[in-house]
Amino acid sequence: MLRISGTGATHVGLVREHNEDAAFVGPSCLLVADGVGGGAAGEVAAATTAYVVSATALARPDDDPAVVLAEAVATAQQQVALGARLRPEREGMATTLTAVVTDGQQFALAHLGDSRGYVFRDGELNRVTRDHTYVQNLLDEGSLAEEEVPMHPWRNVVLRSVNGADGPADVQVLDLRPRDRLLVASDGLTDFVSERRIADLLGRKDDDDAVQALVAAALGAGGRDNITCVVATVVEGPRLVGDGTRLGALTDLDNVVDPAAVRMPAPPGSRPAGRTA
Repeated sequence: MLRISGTGATHVGLVREHNEDAAFVGPSCLLVADGVGGGAAGEVAAATTAYVVSATALARPDDDPAVVLAEAVATAQQQVALGARLRPEREGMATTLTAVVTDGQQFALAHLGDSRGYVFRDGELNRVTRDHTYVQNLLDEGSLAEEEVPMHPWRNVVLRSVNGADGPADVQVLDLRPRDRLLVASDGLTDFVSERRIADLLGRKDDDDAVQALVAAALGAGGRDNITCVVATVVEGPRLVGDGTRLGALTDLDNVVDPAAVRMPAPPGSRPAGRTA
């Protein structure tokens, strides 16, 4: 049986006043959700989405992970819409989502927005997500060059998100094997640290040290956004039952619209937040 052994870190950055990123890392699920900048209550959208997806994965360990993700995203869209109806000042709240779930045999990834997912195998970093942004569409059309992206005035315009209206995520099956490593990160990392630099750090450091080095690299590049990343390795071993580590806006359940919408299974024993086994 396969599972995820990983760790994560988040930092408010050097410019923003509060953290609108949320993340989760556990033996069967890892994810990052980034509240869309400029929108209302981004931390609520991010925490709600992260909670719904992680809780659904924990509650359904034997189900097809692609189905779990598709249904979890549908529930998250409903919860974000509900949150806006209950509190009109939250109208327009939205979040990105990049999540990986496994049932111990298969792995699936769900993606909406411009957070990113990567697989690091045999020293090579491969991006497995496509940004849902205006500039990505320009890149696909050939009307914008990669080196022009950082200067484009609409580089942060997200076209699809968990916003209560956009519908399903892109869901794909990942072909993973033991010792493959996963990186899921908000654009606070990937907008400021090149993929070459990311690959270099992953190649030289274990998961715990890599997470800290990636955050430090983003801060060294200016830290102009919230920074969140999760790094994990696919390992073989018996299934682990229990909760994982919550990060960022997800650490405060007051940010979750309705925690009762999905009930997490009771863990066999409480333990402090930290690295998953």
